Amino acid sequence: MAADEEKPDPQTHEIIGAAMEVHRILGHGFLEMVYQQALAREFTTRCIPFRREVALVIAYKNEPLDCAYKADFICHEEIIVETKAISALSGVDHAQLMNYLKATKLRRGLLLNFGSPRLQVKRMVCDWKS
Repeated sequence: MAADEEKPDPQTHEIIGAAMEVHRILGHGFLEMVYQQALAREFTTRCIPFRREVALVIAYKNEPLDCAYKADFICHEEIIVETKAISALSGVDHAQLMNYLKATKLRRGLLLNFGSPRLQVKRMVCDWKS
């Protein structure tokens, strides 16, 4: 169940390209929601299919709990994209993405941080068969 990195695939590559364009134009220093809105527009421009602020139901013993998380984006119906606008990513941010992947049983996730001078990208790939 541990996350590991694989060679970039075309779908994550195009998502990262869209994020790089947003960061190139806006730079760092804005609130997270500014980057989310710009990224949604860039996804649309690039014909990247996405859903925004997707509720993720958490189950306990196969029963849904009354609480839910929201993923910033799910692209191509199989890649969770979480955005941040902080000075540096932390273990908490990585754990958040891992939990989102675990809740959905999706394999691929991207953590994008627009808050530093250079766009930070963390790619996670999980093997839920193990």
